[in-house]
Amino acid sequence: MLITFDQIIVWIIVGLLGGSLAGLLAKGEKRGFGVWKNLGLGLAGALVGGLLFRLLGLLQSLDGVTISLRDVIAAFVGSILVLLALWLKGRFAPAQ
Repeated sequence: MLITFDQIIVWIIVGLLGGSLAGLLAKGEKRGFGVWKNLGLGLAGALVGGLLFRLLGLLQSLDGVTISLRDVIAAFVGSILVLLALWLKGRFAPAQ
């Protein structure tokens, strides 16, 4: 599978949306962790969520070059899983 420039742009947008939602949920602040950390979290979350959803057969057709609610949900779920893994390792402290 060849990755196109369009797919990278979609991943960035979806990752930023998913990471921002996860940051908002985790920190309880409008900005979450800030633009760059939200983007990194969202990209990691999009990767984790996309792989998880593909393995479980959930929300088919995540490979498209479109931005849909399915993609944002996958990135959000993956971002939450990444935050949970970081929290379990002791590198992340939830909002106090």
